[in-house]
Amino acid sequence: MDVITLGESMVLFTPDSMGLMRHSSSFTRKVAGAESNVAIGLSRLGHQVGWISKVGKDEFGKTILSFIRGEGVDTSHVIEDETRPTGVFFKELTSAHNVQIYYYRNHSAASYMKPEELNEEYIGNSKFLHITGITPALSTDCYSTVMTAIEIAKSRGVKVSFDPNIRKKLWSDKKAKETLLEIACKSDIVMPSVSEAQFLLETNDIQKQGDSLLNKGPSIVIIKNSSKGTYYFTNTEKGFTQNFSVEEVDPVGAGDAFAAGFLSGLLNKFSIKKAVERGNAMGALAVTVSGDVEGLPEEEQLNYFISNSNKDDIIR
Repeated sequence: MDVITLGESMVLFTPDSMGLMRHSSSFTRKVAGAESNVAIGLSRLGHQVGWISKVGKDEFGKTILSFIRGEGVDTSHVIEDETRPTGVFFKELTSAHNVQIYYYRNHSAASYMKPEELNEEYIGNSKFLHITGITPALSTDCYSTVMTAIEIAKSRGVKVSFDPNIRKKLWSDKKAKETLLEIACKSDIVMPSVSEAQFLLETNDIQKQGDSLLNKGPSIVIIKNSSKGTYYFTNTEKGFTQNFSVEEVDPVGAGDAFAAGFLSGLLNKFSIKKAVERGNAMGALAVTVSGDVEGLPEEEQLNYFISNSNKDDIIR
């Protein structure tokens, strides 16, 4: 595998009309999860990707497995739990920029992932392990599973990519900050948004954020600023790449799309700057369509978008 991801995916229900969910009587069902979003994005760009997780041995679990496997992602290391259910969540859009997420994932199958269920060879034979800050927040078992996966990756020379993806509904600020910084210190690539970096480091100065995270151990730090563009920091270079201007329909999933594009760039041996541009393009395309993965492009579409976009104009 080029990339292994690890985390929970759930069935997503979105009202068919915009507004408060209490007024909705019909919903569209989709599949979503930060780590599987990244896996699907990478798969569409031609990379070999595996996803580690647990789902309930129920119809929602089968829905998730069928969908993700159908996107070309290897699901051979996903466990079907016979006693615990698959998680679900709801996305409420009162406007394109006002999104509320409601989770129903307590005691879900994925929250009972355990370190001993990991396959060391499967992780060790990949190039990147991609994780987010969502999984360790689900339970102490999930935290231990993530930390064990990192240890396996580091011992086998596999690069660890980490998107904090902070979900304050899942844990206290103190625990979140402590755990996410612990993981950042063990990662090779860290890619928070500017607001997430401010939460973790207690400064809104992007240069200080980048330098501070670099000093903690990663070799690459990405700071995503959705209103402007993306800053990147390594021990030898620093830079900024502006966003592509598009009509935003659904902002959820942009960060996952960026991660897929950026890791794809690294796998293709692009420069850091070009890999960041690729990530920005993926994020831009993702938000032009309702849904977490529906806007993720294939290689030809992505290259066309990058080469033909005038960043001063709106792409319609």
